[in-house]
Formats: sequence, C-alpha cells, structure tokens
Amino acid sequence: MKGKIYLGWVLLLVGSLLLATTALVKFWVPGQVLQVPKNVNSVTRLEGMVDKLNPATGKYETGMPVKVTSVTKVDPKASDDDVVAWVNTTCVNIDRDNPADCLKGTDERVVSNSIDVFATDRTTAVAVNGDKYLPPTAEPKEGLVNKWPFEAKKKDYQYWDGLLKKTVTAKYEETLDMDGLEIYKYHVSTPATAAEVADGIQGTYASDKVMLVEPLTGSIVNQIQDEQRTLEDGTKVLNLHIEFTKAQVAAGIKDGKANVAQLNTVLNQAPKWAGIGGLVLFLAGLLLVLRAAKQRKALEAEEEDEPAARVTLTK
Repeated sequence: MKGKIYLGWVLLLVGSLLLATTALVKFWVPGQVLQVPKNVNSVTRLEGMVDKLNPATGKYETGMPVKVTSVTKVDPKASDDDVVAWVNTTCVNIDRDNPADCLKGTDERVVSNSIDVFATDRTTAVAVNGDKYLPPTAEPKEGLVNKWPFEAKKKDYQYWDGLLKKTVTAKYEETLDMDGLEIYKYHVSTPATAAEVADGIQGTYASDKVMLVEPLTGSIVNQIQDEQRTLEDGTKVLNLHIEFTKAQVAAGIKDGKANVAQLNTVLNQAPKWAGIGGLVLFLAGLLLVLRAAKQRKALEAEEEDEPAARVTLTK
C-alpha cells in the first residue's frame, strides 16, 4: 500500500510539472521564440534586367542583365531584448564579365551601391527610431522594412519605400502554396510619383512589388520588383526588373519548411502532448492516492474492530 501511495504522489508530481510546462510553453515560450535572433547575417541574391541612362555617354542602354546582392546583418551591440539594429548593404551591378558582388563606384557596371542602417521590433518587425539603437545620421523610418511580423495576418501592412522616404500600402492579395509551403502574397503598387530619382535630381518614380511571405516567421521567400525612373522632362533614367534567383527561392522554401516544422513542434505539438500526458499522469496519480487512502481507512477500521471481537469471545 505504501508503494502505491508513493507511486501515486510521484505521478501527481510529474503530471503537475507537465501541466505547468504546458502552460509555460503556451503563454511564455512564444514571446521568446517568435523573435528575430541577434546573430542574423544573411545574403539575398536577386537577378533580372535593366535599362538605364549611361551618364558618361548620355545614351539610354537597354536589355542588360543585372544582379543584386543584399547583405543584411544584425548589430548585436546596438540591439537589446526588444529591438534589433540592422546594417544592410545592397549592390546592383550589370551582370557582365562576372562582376564581384559589390564593385567600386567608378566601375561602369555599377547601377547603384547603398548602405542603410535601421532598427525594428524583434517581433512585429515595425521600424524603431532613436539614438539608443541608431547613429544620429540614420534616416528615420516607419512601417515594415526588411521582413513581415511573426504570425503575419491576411491584412494590409505599411511598408517602407526608401526612395519616397515614406510608407506605402502592402495589400494582402491571396494565399499560395509554394512546394508545400504556405505563402501570403502582398502587393505594393506605387503609381508615377514626383521624387528625387538620383542625388539632387528630381523626376518621377513608379514601382510595383510582389512580396511572397512565409507567415509564421515573416520571412520574404521571393520579391518581384519593377521600377521606373524618369527625369522631369520625361527622359528615361531607369527601368529595372528584378526578383530572387531560383536558388534563393529554393533555399527560402527549404528554410521556411524547416522553421515552420520546428516552431510548430515547440508551439503546438509539445504543449499538446505535454498537456495530454500531464493530465493522464495527474489523474492516475490522484486515483492511486485516493484508493490507497481508502484502503488505509478500511484497514484502520478493521484493526479497531478486532479487540472488541476478542473480548466477546473470551466471555
């Protein structure tokens, strides 16, 4: 009987721990795992075609293959538990004679080189400003910048346009299946708008972007972008079409599947089975303890009745 009581209390303890773990995973863990890590160092590659004005010759050159390399890093020293600070370097080059990822500005194959620093909330991905995370010279930003929030919704978001220096609306359009991975499609359409199309040069800018996003992590799996720039007199400056390379998309889908599976295990499967197991063990332990207590009371009652019976027999 003592063994049953001991076993019952052990089952009660283990069951209680599992139920507590379930509550912890359900309510505390999501806030810890659904965050941008502080060690991100990613390279994103895009490719496409470009027509552009050659400033050296004044000619508008067309049909040139182009490649884009975007390196995005988290600055851990400028980040904290709530916000991550980013450094992004983007190099756009005409894909001729196998250019390096980034070329010197004097190379005639350079379309543009840019460095951007910004900060975002680790969960919502919304831009955060201030000297705490950014140097004083950093350009203030709003809305989403380089990714979507964790657990993205089927709704419109405000997305930062670096050339316009303001947010534009990224409209949710539909849910897609990319090789078994659920993807949300967002569309950013910017009609021809007066803007600074180059340093100190005014003109007109138009852009159309399709963002294909894995909703649980908010990662962009593909970005398809068309962009046109013209001078105020109508002279064409740039016509750019780029999207993620096939290898980049394939890697994004592979990583997306792995991340979704891992997070689903942590956030859904683990608490589900821990909760079921904890409840079963708790009830089994409770049943053993109650039965053992009942048996002990019965034995105590029998022991109390035995002396009375002996006295009766003696008489």
